[in-house]
Amino acid sequence: MRLGYLYSRYPVISQTFCDAEMLALERCGLKLEIGSIYPPLTSLRHEHISCLRAPIHYAPPQEILRISEKNAKIAGRWPRDLVEQHERRYGPGIKACLRARNALYFADFFARNDVDHVHVHFANRAAHTALFMKEISGIPFSVTAHGQDFMKDLGSDDLLREICAAAEFVAAETDYSRELLCERCPDSAAKIHRVYNGIDLEHFPTPAPTTINPVPRIISVGRFVAFKGFEHLIDACAELASRGVDFTCDIIGDGPLHDALRAKIDVLNLSSRINLLGSLSQRAVLEALQAADIFALASVTDAEGASDVFPTVILEAMASARPVVSTRLAGIPELVVGGQTGVLVSPEDTSALTQALEQLLHDTELRLRYGRAGRARIEQHFRIEDTVAPLLRLIEGAARNHRNIDLRPVRSAGLRPAGLGAAENISGRHTGHSPMFLRPAAVAYLIDRWPDNGLPLLERELEEMKRRGVPIIPLVCEFNSKARLNRAMEQIAPSLEFLPDAVAIEAEWRTNRALAQKLEEERAQQSTRAPSAIFLRQARFALALQKPLREKNVSHIHATSSRALVCALMLKKLLNVTVSATIELRSELSREWIQNALSECVGGRLSNRKLLEQLDTSFLFDKTTFRSAPRKALAVISQKTRMDLTTGARFWQEWAKLLLRSSRSDQKSKIENSK
Repeated sequence: MRLGYLYSRYPVISQTFCDAEMLALERCGLKLEIGSIYPPLTSLRHEHISCLRAPIHYAPPQEILRISEKNAKIAGRWPRDLVEQHERRYGPGIKACLRARNALYFADFFARNDVDHVHVHFANRAAHTALFMKEISGIPFSVTAHGQDFMKDLGSDDLLREICAAAEFVAAETDYSRELLCERCPDSAAKIHRVYNGIDLEHFPTPAPTTINPVPRIISVGRFVAFKGFEHLIDACAELASRGVDFTCDIIGDGPLHDALRAKIDVLNLSSRINLLGSLSQRAVLEALQAADIFALASVTDAEGASDVFPTVILEAMASARPVVSTRLAGIPELVVGGQTGVLVSPEDTSALTQALEQLLHDTELRLRYGRAGRARIEQHFRIEDTVAPLLRLIEGAARNHRNIDLRPVRSAGLRPAGLGAAENISGRHTGHSPMFLRPAAVAYLIDRWPDNGLPLLERELEEMKRRGVPIIPLVCEFNSKARLNRAMEQIAPSLEFLPDAVAIEAEWRTNRALAQKLEEERAQQSTRAPSAIFLRQARFALALQKPLREKNVSHIHATSSRALVCALMLKKLLNVTVSATIELRSELSREWIQNALSECVGGRLSNRKLLEQLDTSFLFDKTTFRSAPRKALAVISQKTRMDLTTGARFWQEWAKLLLRSSRSDQKSKIENSK
């Protein structure tokens, strides 16, 4: 089966349980399609994200989604009644129109990729979007609810009940959260199941059972928010210091309370004992856990009722064979067994927290015994292979129930996916595939920036290729949000696919350092180089594009400008594809660089006749450069060149043939190599 995952924002460094779950499902043989409504807020990513086979598909800019909304209203696909009903019931803060716009995009995206079922983590914005998505497309969905999401973030128990009623099932991460959900949604109690988060022990080799620090080290990890209780941990450390206990404490994380915690540490003269280490990668967090003696998390309930429910970092600490000191709060006692794997105290009881830490700091053997027991408990009950099994059974059961139900059509109103990973190109031809066969070859149209005054006829060109059946995928590396969209742009916009924002692109660059370095070294060896600013920008685009282009079986890349050609030539080496290019009249790149770059292309279009004369017949004189000129100027140029530049049918036909020839020849080569 093909399973969709829909997130409000992904990836988030504190949500490693989502990563572990999807990686485990991929190992079970499931094909995943991952959708994220918003890009990440930080470019820091955990290393294991790169192991996901599925690319992450982000919704396009809201300006594009508003065009799709307008098209949907004209076509009668806008869920008007549900939007009005939600605005009336839950008020403007619920943002029903925004949820519906996002749902239109992902309904189309998941349906075109033959997704049988969509699973959502967190009963908040993404779950609300999934509710609209089901209304639009009929695609069934399920939700994993955690705690703060439905207790605080969603903001309405009535909406929570509506989401649970529409979902095929609801997974609660603890018995505690399941009971809360059943109390709030009694009519859906039968479909609410406890499904624990698990951990991949491949990342946690059995630690050596020795104490490694002459001065015992406490470690804590979490966002710097009130319900993590860091202020209570700092108070406990102050009391330990006053008693003359020798220790250090490392706190990993960041958040809105950083400055307040830093100030508290300074006021208590604890800067020599307590270190705020900031946000770290998953690998660095695991190394820090294994280098520590005690893990502590002083979780509390904040003023708004939010709290930890089942902190993943406690799983990680126990997997690292570290004793845990935490609080009797929410689902924590379902994980930590007091007196066996650690010590649990009442929330906000600083005295008890201090006593628990002091006991473990003084008793090496007790630390080791609790640590070993914690590791054994994880091995017995919380391996990801075991915890994902009931979720998989629930998903497969939900998919079977809907397999024979026709989903509502989602191919109207010009609502093609505008984010990476679409399974249908601008020609309207479906490109779904069996894993036994290659997808039909596609041509990626690489657009550096859109809209772009330097590409005045791009929209016309895309329409001409569509009319002639060229299977192109128009990819926009950067959306120009300051430009006003004319009618032609609005018509083509829903067919474009957009890279996510700069933070997500930077994340790809940082997590692919070896490949990034290779690209930089290759540039250093070139006799003529693209300017460094252009190179670094295009290199980031190339790394962000490589996985989705491979997924789409792109056989040929056409660069619509010299800047895009810098990116295309990197992708040529990364993906073993052919490349063509359109070179504008006034390029930012040198003539020498362009000449060398064109020697690596199988064809293209140029406005420079002298340069064109040095190339073979697969390069065309680019008439589109003159198409944007006034008609009088076109007439003069036509007379001098003896070419009719005021009509482009013959030219577009010739260009379409060249693109198709490039695509098919490369696809033939790929098929032969796959035998």
